Amino acid sequence: MSDLEEMTSAGTAAPAAPVRMTGQQKLALAVLLGAQFMLAADFSILTVSLPVIGDSLGFSLDRLQWITTGFALPAAGFTLLFGRVADLFGRRKVFLCGIALLAAASLVGGVAQSPGMLLGARVAQGLATAISVPSALALLTTTFPEGPLRQRALGLNGALLGGGFSAGALLGGALTELFSWRWSFLINVPVALLVLVGTLAVIPEGRAAVRSRLDVPGAVTVTAGLLALVFGITTAGEKGWGSVQAYIWLAAAVVLLVAFWFVELRSPSPLVPVRVLKRRTVRWGNFGGFASIAMTTATSFSTTLYMQKVLDFPAFTTGVVIGLPGLLTVLGGTIAPRLLARIGAPAVLALSLVVQCVGYGVLVLLGEKSSTGVLLVLLALSVGFFGHAYSLVSYMVSATSGLPDDEQGLATGLTTMSMQIAITLGIPVISAVISARTSSLSSQGTATDAILGGLHAGVVVLAAFLLFSALVVWLFLGRGRAAAEADAR
Repeated sequence: MSDLEEMTSAGTAAPAAPVRMTGQQKLALAVLLGAQFMLAADFSILTVSLPVIGDSLGFSLDRLQWITTGFALPAAGFTLLFGRVADLFGRRKVFLCGIALLAAASLVGGVAQSPGMLLGARVAQGLATAISVPSALALLTTTFPEGPLRQRALGLNGALLGGGFSAGALLGGALTELFSWRWSFLINVPVALLVLVGTLAVIPEGRAAVRSRLDVPGAVTVTAGLLALVFGITTAGEKGWGSVQAYIWLAAAVVLLVAFWFVELRSPSPLVPVRVLKRRTVRWGNFGGFASIAMTTATSFSTTLYMQKVLDFPAFTTGVVIGLPGLLTVLGGTIAPRLLARIGAPAVLALSLVVQCVGYGVLVLLGEKSSTGVLLVLLALSVGFFGHAYSLVSYMVSATSGLPDDEQGLATGLTTMSMQIAITLGIPVISAVISARTSSLSSQGTATDAILGGLHAGVVVLAAFLLFSALVVWLFLGRGRAAAEADAR
């Protein structure tokens, strides 16, 4: 398919897309958004509770990070596979299986009496996320035709997705403070049951019109490659980027993912058709989303480090300060479709990355005064999270546009995979920058000065990467679209 066909489908008369949702679509949207909010909150709900969980169940300090890693590995490793499985065997069926597994895993986590039992529950939650998120997004994109309605639905989804990340930290801190860390798991159970009932009541089944065989060699190589990639990244984050073990895993990931590419070139029924990976919208839309999510995650980590290590704030207060600007993510996602309708998703994606660069870049001014520091954090996160909401919506629209309904599970699997890898990669990379700079300054002043210097270095790197990403998105996605439209005229 040419760039012209890909970006504009010029010369083909298409019926006008509806601009109002039906009652059935509104009910389906409510169910799917509720599920997405719950799944997004699960990424961050345990963040501020980790020390309490460790004390309660007897986790050693070096094993505590596995509560997060145990979730991230299957969530990133299996998402592409289950996105395609949803296309082939039924999106609603796969979504229901994922939500049911999430409910069961959350119940086990809530009553866990040992580290092994809790880690097993977190692995199951990560697998449930890999099953549920791409199928939920595919149900969303196939429920609403491409155009204003889909943009509005994806805007609300982006709002709830960003709001869920922020609410997770707030909710986890509040539940731990008022009741017990166990409720960070148990709260999922009634919500998941409501989603199951709602899905059965209002969402029809959807699958590819023509059933094909599952590409087993492709599924094995890509899943193993993604698992190796995430494990290598998390090992580097835990042991440092000088770890030989981390590079062995990353090298294995490269070999497996290259093997996957060649398997797909020769497969009669590929898991991921190479023509889809070569699409400008898929390739650069996912890159823009990856940049936004990775650097937003890294910024949340950096501000947490600042609040607790420099200002000496407790975890709950830190969660409140970081979580409050998340409300602007909800606002940004709600109104994003209006800007998309005016200037297009590629331009919005590039612009949103610039806004995040400016917002997060303000953190380079952080100092030791708590009053000024808190105000700077609130200002930086408010601007950055607002831009992040626009990124979430525009990258979802870009990366799923122009593809037929029978490939929407694949497209949303790719967007979810980008999201999961970004969440996993952002913190270790920026953390390594912060640690290296902090170590180099440790002999030149106080410990606080060294940490601040490390944080400033991390902010400069993440802001520079966001600006670079905005330029890349504009050059390869935004200008490509403009050129295609000019040719069409």
